[in-house]
Amino acid sequence: MLQSLSFPNSIDTFLSGASAGAAATSLTYPLDLLRTRFAAQGRDRVYMNFRSSFVDIAHTEGFRGFFQGLLPAVGQIVPYMGLFFSIYEVFRPPLASLSLPFGSGDAAAGILAGMLAKSGVFPLDLIRKRLQVQGPMRARYAGGSIPVYNGLWSTGRAIVSKEGWRGLYRGLGISLVKSAPASAVTMWTYEHVLKLLRFTKAKEL
Repeated sequence: MLQSLSFPNSIDTFLSGASAGAAATSLTYPLDLLRTRFAAQGRDRVYMNFRSSFVDIAHTEGFRGFFQGLLPAVGQIVPYMGLFFSIYEVFRPPLASLSLPFGSGDAAAGILAGMLAKSGVFPLDLIRKRLQVQGPMRARYAGGSIPVYNGLWSTGRAIVSKEGWRGLYRGLGISLVKSAPASAVTMWTYEHVLKLLRFTKAKEL
């Protein structure tokens, strides 16, 4: 199978995926930040609901508070999406040619692409989440165990200093467990819907 791997126009694929990822991440980032903060709450709830969280952040942190950690988020999603689609296009043709049930070669290629891309950019994803829970309410998240972080590079250095290089990959295993099926379902659905649309268009002609 490895001998049948063919490399597509990697630059176009990488740039397309990276641009789409950067735009989507930037536009929806406040929602991602709120999701992380809600997940980090313990019994001492910082926000009671979506409306109160929005009002509180706007009041205590200002507009910039909604974009805490945006730099590592974009820095993570750009190479992630670029790598994901580049790797997917490499593995899809040989896997799609195999006689796998339900046309699951697309899903298998998605799993490989998702796991490899996620592993490559995971430290930036970790830094993003730690920066998202900074601010006036930091001491009330995760039992008050979150240190003070400020900026992409200083956060990375602080993690390595206190936890070692392995600290940058804390939680990678569960992240891959989540990423694998999500990538499989996404790409399987994408390819089959695309085939259906092409078939429908061909019938109309």
